[in-house]
Amino acid sequence: MDLIGHRGARGLAPENTLAAFARAIEIGVSGFELDCAITRDGVVVIHHDALMNPDFARGPDGKWLSAAGPAIATLDYTDLLRYDVGRIQPGSGYERRFPVQQPVDGTRIPRLADLFALARNGGYDGLRFWIELKLSPLAPERTVGPDEFARRVIAVVREHGMSDRSALLSFDWRALAAARREAADIPIVCLTAQQSWQDNILAVADSSPWTAPLHVNRFGGSLPRMVHAACGSTWAPYYEELTPALLAEARTLGLKVVVWTVNEPADMRRMIGLGVDGIISDYPDRLRQVAGEAGIALPRATPVAP
Repeated sequence: MDLIGHRGARGLAPENTLAAFARAIEIGVSGFELDCAITRDGVVVIHHDALMNPDFARGPDGKWLSAAGPAIATLDYTDLLRYDVGRIQPGSGYERRFPVQQPVDGTRIPRLADLFALARNGGYDGLRFWIELKLSPLAPERTVGPDEFARRVIAVVREHGMSDRSALLSFDWRALAAARREAADIPIVCLTAQQSWQDNILAVADSSPWTAPLHVNRFGGSLPRMVHAACGSTWAPYYEELTPALLAEARTLGLKVVVWTVNEPADMRRMIGLGVDGIISDYPDRLRQVAGEAGIALPRATPVAP
């Protein structure tokens, strides 16, 4: 089973930063889930939000942002380096969610190339990269389009020789279709959620801009069947939505199932009991402990040189 650090190790270190990825390597993971954005000058960076996030971003003046923005797509990479993302804003809801995250002041948003260099230079040959293409059909003005997004990410993956260690994920299946056209050798992974805060399936509607031209109702309401048609090999559902019946159906179709984002030990044990192929967690230390107790072979834990 794959033990995958979410945004590196978001519960322990600033998300999607080299510090978080290094922390996950030291704990011992199979790989990382990470999010990509693209700057105005075409640099692929690792960041979850299309807009700079006031929960953990300080501007060039050193002060906390008072609101979300600007959009990464409106900034050159050199402009982006002026923002510090190494500490949660005190008193924020984000701080209440991740109270033990350790700050690393002076941390900047890394490039995807920087993470690949960290892995290559450190000799961490077994690590896999679960790279999410972070864009939305509901806010097309905030990023480049799906074809260009996929093309730019794939170019970095290929440039650094990481095609056989990478998979491309997205809730926006237009980007996955573009990735499949651009690089059939790199696996694509269909992300799904049907929650109030994220619903890319829209089963109650006649169509979904996230999965178009496919829609779950055309597959008799079967998510595994739709995923198999779109992605072929791997499904990444929100863990609370995975049932034994859905997992069994996915298995009949030959799908691997990787769940996100599982942070409580009891939920980790339940997912392991179901027999999932991978778990993505903000707390890879908890996941490693639970997996070890369940008799799962653990990835190598390796100190990272400062």
